[in-house]
Amino acid sequence: MQHIRTTNAANRLDRLPITKFHKRTILAVAFAYFFEFADINTFAITAPVVREQWGSDVNHVAYVTSLSFVGMFVGAVVAGGLADRLGRKQTLTVTTLWFTVWSFACVFAWDIWSLGVFRVLTSAGLSAMTVVAVVYISELFPSAKRGKFQAYAIVIGICGTPVTNLIASAVVPMSDWSWRLVYLWGSLGALFLFLVRRLEESPQWLESRGRHEEAEATLSRIEARATAEHGPLPEPQRPKPKGPSVKPGLGMLKDKKFLYPTLLLSVLWITQTIGFFGYSSWAPTLLAAEGVSVEDSIFYVALTTVGAPLGSFLAAMVTDRFERKWCLVVFGLVIAASGLLYGLTFTPVLIVVFGFLVNLFERGYTALAYAYAPELYGTEGRSLGTSIAYGLGRLSNAVGPLMIAGVYNGIGYQAVFMVIAGTWTLGALVLAVFGPATRRRRLAAEAAAAAGTRPTSVTATP
Repeated sequence: MQHIRTTNAANRLDRLPITKFHKRTILAVAFAYFFEFADINTFAITAPVVREQWGSDVNHVAYVTSLSFVGMFVGAVVAGGLADRLGRKQTLTVTTLWFTVWSFACVFAWDIWSLGVFRVLTSAGLSAMTVVAVVYISELFPSAKRGKFQAYAIVIGICGTPVTNLIASAVVPMSDWSWRLVYLWGSLGALFLFLVRRLEESPQWLESRGRHEEAEATLSRIEARATAEHGPLPEPQRPKPKGPSVKPGLGMLKDKKFLYPTLLLSVLWITQTIGFFGYSSWAPTLLAAEGVSVEDSIFYVALTTVGAPLGSFLAAMVTDRFERKWCLVVFGLVIAASGLLYGLTFTPVLIVVFGFLVNLFERGYTALAYAYAPELYGTEGRSLGTSIAYGLGRLSNAVGPLMIAGVYNGIGYQAVFMVIAGTWTLGALVLAVFGPATRRRRLAAEAAAAAGTRPTSVTATP
């Protein structure tokens, strides 16, 4: 076979209709998301019981939670590099197995510190899997539709949170050891191995690595399936000449086109991380500390998380229809208001209502951000940029739990939720002022796909 200089992967993928291949890919990623979301809050759910059994206090919970976010930072950055070296598909598999193995290890923890070590290693895999999955979907789906399907994957995946909370509310009170079953449940993500065999590697990644023959073979398989399902495909736009490319790696930080979105997205993920985990990781523990029974606090939180999949579905409805930047701004401000009202009441019905709204709009916010972030990069910088920004967000919460514990111990319960509301408001304002708009580019891609060509005035975004 003659060497192919370029496979034109981005343009060829952009003009494809949604096929069974795309749906199978989304279901596989959604399965991994399900157990990521199932596992991410397991320590928060079991912390009240662990405190009682092992004589731990709020500060011990804060240290474990903080170190878990250090693990998330390391996992995200390492995964970004691995995804560039090994490929999106292989790294997705490795990172999913990593977090499920260490979640299983948590079943056998013997004290707060052994559990903490296992949670740090689990958390590294959770964030690693997330950043790779975000990039993977972004590179395989048509640009005009990727946001909606990214959100659909989270609609399914986020169900792992309420399902896990409901399971926990049933099994944790059963006996002194039954809290360990929550971690056993989280480890079932290893079943992803049965799905990964039918996934394809990202043709855009293969092309960026100079593996043109493999990219061509992968594209040909995807296009053959699309033709069999939908008939002849329109011709893709010819690839546009590119300027000098920057070598992938940390040296890209010298490039303003890479550095600017990385700084912006770092603010987005820092405020999202402190705002969300400050709420979700502490709600059961703080309610219990304020006199609400452990069983009731877990049950209230379980009810509020029912809003999570609905929030992702709401994001799917708006993400490709409106400008993602402004959707993120609106969602962030609603979360700030709802979280503040949550902290101002101890009425069970209002706790559930405002907690429901926080979960509804926060999961919608996350789905929007997952689609928005990769669009700000080209193929060479997408994995690294996304992982650095996401990782810095997670790293910021290494001090977040200590800050929350300090505010709670020094000022009080309601002040915690004022701080959380402030972080969401700050993120919304920064995004409103500095965030690039991407909808016009997506509309141009959609029009080009319908016409079988791409306007020459619009720069293709892989």
